[in-house]
Amino acid sequence: MQRSSTIKRKTKETDIQIELNVDGQGKADISTEIPFVDHMLDLLAKHGLFDLKIRAKGDLEVDAHHTVEDIGICLGQAFRAGLKGKKGIRRFGCSILPMDEALAMISIDISGRPHLFFDAEIPAEYIGNFDTSLVIEFFHAFVNHFAVTLHVKLLSGKNAHHCVEAIFKGLAKAVDMATQIDSRMKDVPSTKGEI
Repeated sequence: MQRSSTIKRKTKETDIQIELNVDGQGKADISTEIPFVDHMLDLLAKHGLFDLKIRAKGDLEVDAHHTVEDIGICLGQAFRAGLKGKKGIRRFGCSILPMDEALAMISIDISGRPHLFFDAEIPAEYIGNFDTSLVIEFFHAFVNHFAVTLHVKLLSGKNAHHCVEAIFKGLAKAVDMATQIDSRMKDVPSTKGEI
């Protein structure tokens, strides 16, 4: 069974289409009109070995908030749809990932229960013209629409770019681990019988 999905979302603020193959090779084709976000999503695909195509247009004349949040919504929906009922997945994933002086710890439970713990003080308000306060907005949207528990903790870091990059690479590795199929698991990984 191919674990893939296509998500489309069009509002008065944004127009987004995402194609995701969970069992990919890390191929990325990303265009969000926000270069730093393109870079982070490219990293997510590459290091998680997800094939990811994103086309996003938003009301950037206002600011990047709506676009970043709606990409998070759609990406969460894409993963949730792509897992096809979650049968056989490992469910849990974690990563402690360095990026030069920055160190990020990411832990995920594909639980069906959205919860975000985000403890990351990014040491600059802007990276280029990207507002770093939008990082947590992306993660809130992603978690709520993927329906996962996600813990993000920045353990160290002085360079804002390195800090955010460590978080996204760590997310890639944790999601990859959690979404992998365990051949020993014949049903969903829960004593409840569903997640």
